[in-house]
Amino acid sequence: MSVRRVVPDIRTEAMEESRDFYVLLGLEEVMNQGWVITLASPSQPTAQITLLRHDETSAIVPDLSIEVDDVDAVYAGVAGRGAEIVHPLRDETWGVRRFFVIDPNGRVVNVMSHHQR
Repeated sequence: MSVRRVVPDIRTEAMEESRDFYVLLGLEEVMNQGWVITLASPSQPTAQITLLRHDETSAIVPDLSIEVDDVDAVYAGVAGRGAEIVHPLRDETWGVRRFFVIDPNGRVVNVMSHHQR
C-alpha cells in the first residue's frame, strides 16, 4: 500500500473568500463542486488544501484526507484492528471510494482512492 497524498480539510462557511485567500498564496482551484473546493500548487500538484462547507454524503466533515492506492486493503486493516469507522466504505458519485475513521487524537480521517478507470 502506498500513500499518494495527504490533504488538510478546512471546514468553512466562507468558501469563496477562503479560495481567494489561498489563491493569493499561490494555489489554484483544481476542483469545485459547490460544497467542496480543492486548491493545488501549480508546480507541485499533490500539495493541496480542501475547503468544505459540509460533506455531501456524511454528517461528519473530515479533518484531513489521505489518498491511498488500495482503500479496500487499508479499510480491512483499520477495521480489523477495531478502529472507529464513522463513515462506511463506499463508492461516491464524484469518482472516489472512501471511508472515515477516527484517529487516536479524535480527528476524522477521510481515507480514499480514486476509482480505477
